[in-house]
Amino acid sequence: MATPAKKSVIEPELLDRLLAGRDPKTVLESDGLIGELKKALAERMLNAELDTHLDSETEQAIGNHRNGSSHKTVLTEDGALTLSIPRDRHGRFEPALIAKYRRRFPGFDDKIIALYARGLSTRDIQAHVGELYGVAISPDLVSAVTEAVIDEVSAWQNRPLEPTYAIVYFDALRVKIRDEGLVRNKAVYLAIGIRPSGHKEVLGLWIEQTEGAKFWLRVMNELKARGTNDILIAVVDGLKGFPEAITAVYPETVVQTCIVHLLRYAMRFASWKERRAIAAALKPIYRADTAEAARRELDAFDAGAWGQKYPAIAQAWRRNWEAVIPFFAFPQAVRKIIYTTNAIESLHSQVRKSIRNKGHFPSDEAATKLIWLALRNITVAGKTRPFHGIVPKPNWRSSSENGLH
Repeated sequence: MATPAKKSVIEPELLDRLLAGRDPKTVLESDGLIGELKKALAERMLNAELDTHLDSETEQAIGNHRNGSSHKTVLTEDGALTLSIPRDRHGRFEPALIAKYRRRFPGFDDKIIALYARGLSTRDIQAHVGELYGVAISPDLVSAVTEAVIDEVSAWQNRPLEPTYAIVYFDALRVKIRDEGLVRNKAVYLAIGIRPSGHKEVLGLWIEQTEGAKFWLRVMNELKARGTNDILIAVVDGLKGFPEAITAVYPETVVQTCIVHLLRYAMRFASWKERRAIAAALKPIYRADTAEAARRELDAFDAGAWGQKYPAIAQAWRRNWEAVIPFFAFPQAVRKIIYTTNAIESLHSQVRKSIRNKGHFPSDEAATKLIWLALRNITVAGKTRPFHGIVPKPNWRSSSENGLH
């Protein structure tokens, strides 16, 4: 059923009077009717604020009253706007619409931050704002506006988490960041948690020199301190020592190595022409019904032509076998979710789109700002959208059907 259109609150007769004699080409411009209306409304609101201020018992008791006005030019999302700011005799009036010492209208900062989140440099934003709105701003102003994001990042990074996550995907992407005079490839760690309800959220963002198990142990302790007492399944990329870092803090967590990462690693031993055939030969291993059947398929691959030609492939699977077999205890619907870290790699791909214009970041803080803004844009809808698939119930450990206790 179609939603009925809302009736306009502005009478047609009033619109006719406002548009009378106006050039249609300039009506919507900042120096046209829209700009005049914004100025009139803003000044009307400022005067109403002052009236309310002067009507208070405190101000009446000291005999405070109006004392003229002063002009102030503020930057808006449509251009510069010169407003008449009313004053009071005792200088006690502090308008909420345009606070004292503020030179930017509400919404203007959001425009700058939105452009920054899309990967534009401070000078690109300066040029963009100048072209679109005819407003001259400095790169320092852009930096000052985006600095306010750090407080939001800190609050987000320290927010309380859910006590239990059914699945958490851990992975890192690489970015170039200047550090001690040198541009280094640093690891940006991300974790995506799937709640028992099926909803997903980014749990945190961390930057470190290299991707190592010791740092992941610190991340686990941070998640614990923020309220997460249990992770049912952790999906990781096969980093050495990572499973131990997780189980040191969450001893009952089932750690599942990403099968796709393992396949990619195996492909390194083969030429490009052979990779498709080798991938097909490995498929029966992770598609087996049970861990025992998977072991037999691995032995068969090892004894076959590809296994004999590239013995390092089967050796890599055997080294990671304890972290490969957990997902055989789950039904196919769950296996599709936990056999790969694609959920987080997809997020990485979208983050890279926002940072690809950056040759490198001047600092860890600058990288954190931009990546967090990219994450915020990506996950605004994602925080409330159910994860596609079946998520194990919180009490699955107590079920004898899955064979895990």
